[in-house]
Amino acid sequence: MDILEILESVEQGKITSKTAKKMLSLYSIEKIGTIAKIDINRRKRRGIPEVIFAENKEIEDIKKIIKTIMKKEDLLVISRIKKKDYQKILSFAKIAKIGIKTGEKSSTVLLFKKPIKVHGGKVGIVTAGTSDIGIAEEARLMCEAMNCKCIISYDVGVAGMQRIFPVIKEMIEQEVDCIIVVAGMEAALATLVASLVDIPIIGLPTSVGYGYGEKGIGALASMLQSCALGLSVVNIDNGIGAGAMAANIVNRSIQKSRTHSKKR
Repeated sequence: MDILEILESVEQGKITSKTAKKMLSLYSIEKIGTIAKIDINRRKRRGIPEVIFAENKEIEDIKKIIKTIMKKEDLLVISRIKKKDYQKILSFAKIAKIGIKTGEKSSTVLLFKKPIKVHGGKVGIVTAGTSDIGIAEEARLMCEAMNCKCIISYDVGVAGMQRIFPVIKEMIEQEVDCIIVVAGMEAALATLVASLVDIPIIGLPTSVGYGYGEKGIGALASMLQSCALGLSVVNIDNGIGAGAMAANIVNRSIQKSRTHSKKR
C-alpha cells in the first residue's frame, strides 16, 4: 500500500494506527550483508518502486537483492542488465515463481508477485527511430510498475515528419496525461511534439548518434535548448528517470481529481 491507501485504511478502521506507524516508518532499511542497504519503504513514501541498477553488479549479488526485496514488496524493476546475465535473471525469477515483464530490445525487466493493476492515468511514449526503442521500453516498464497505462508509437521521427501527426491525434483522443519523447541524433522530435500539444512533455535523449554529437551529447543539447515550452529533459538514456517522472505527474493528477470528486 502507498501512503494514501494506508491513511484511508486507518480512517476506515481496517488497520490500527500502530500498524500504520510501522508501515510508514521512514527508517526501514534492509541490509544485505555488506553489499547493499535497501530502502524498503521507498514505494510507500514516494510511489516509486525499488530499482536495481544491475550494470555494475555481480549476478549473485543481484539474486540476493531480488530475494530480499521480493519478500517484502510486490514488484521490483531491474535496469541495465548485462547481456550475459539477462537470461540468468529471467531463469532465477521463473524458478522463484516471480512474474516477469520484459521490453523489446530492452535490458530492463519488471518482476512482480501479483498482477499489476492499472489505476493511474495514461502515458504516451514515442520514439524518433527504432534504435531508440530499448530505452523507450525501459520507460514503459517503469510507468507500468507505477500502475500507468502506456500508449506507444515507435519510429515516428522528423526524417519523415508526417508520421507524427496521426500519432499525436491518437494520444490526444486517448487523453494521455504526459508524453515521453525518446530521440537520439539531433532529437528534434521533442521540440516538434512539445509545440503541438498542451500536455507535459518529458524529453528522453538517447546515445544513438555519431560524429560531433555522438553518444547522445547532440540530442541532450538540442532538447535542453529547445524553444518549445512545457518540455522537461532527463539525462541521456535515463528511461527509468523519464518513466518515474511521467508516472508521478500522471498519478498525482489522477489522485487530485479523485480527491476533488469525493469532496464534491
